[in-house]
Amino acid sequence: LREEVGEEDFLEVVELFLDEVDGVMDGLRMAGDPQALAADLHFLKGSALNLGFDAVAELCDTGHRALARYPETEIDLAEISRVYAQSKEAFLVAIRRR
Repeated sequence: LREEVGEEDFLEVVELFLDEVDGVMDGLRMAGDPQALAADLHFLKGSALNLGFDAVAELCDTGHRALARYPETEIDLAEISRVYAQSKEAFLVAIRRR
């Protein structure tokens, strides 16, 4: 992402990106239907990959695929949330060090 937007705009883009992802993360528990949840997980997977949050992307991909096959699947949203929070914290610490 840093290479795509340049050093100057990187932090601003990251802030906007994280705000958008945080909003979707906050809304995950309110996703009333499997299709909406699957769409959110797909969005989060792509966003996570852009930031290098591989563990989050993997969890979201697994959930998205499960819902595509079996819409009644229970997705461990707490685990996705926990891993996202850890990834975000590590990411923010790393970019502050630069």
